[in-house]
Amino acid sequence: MPVRVLFFGATADISGQREIVIDAEGSTTSQSVFEQILSQYPALSAHRLLYSLNQKYATGDEMVSEGDELAIFTAVSGG
Repeated sequence: MPVRVLFFGATADISGQREIVIDAEGSTTSQSVFEQILSQYPALSAHRLLYSLNQKYATGDEMVSEGDELAIFTAVSGG
């Protein structure tokens, strides 16, 4: 099942990509797709990351469908 993955900021630098399409290998939740991406890009694990599914912050329980978009980015703080 193809899922579009977008990398922003430091995650793009680490992965060397701005966008990829992965085969979600039967993954059913946003968390399982996220873990699949971390296994492909283990250096991402060194950062505090957030991700969204179809432009909404994800909790990990969301069901993923073919053609969905998962965006990965570092947590930011400001004041």
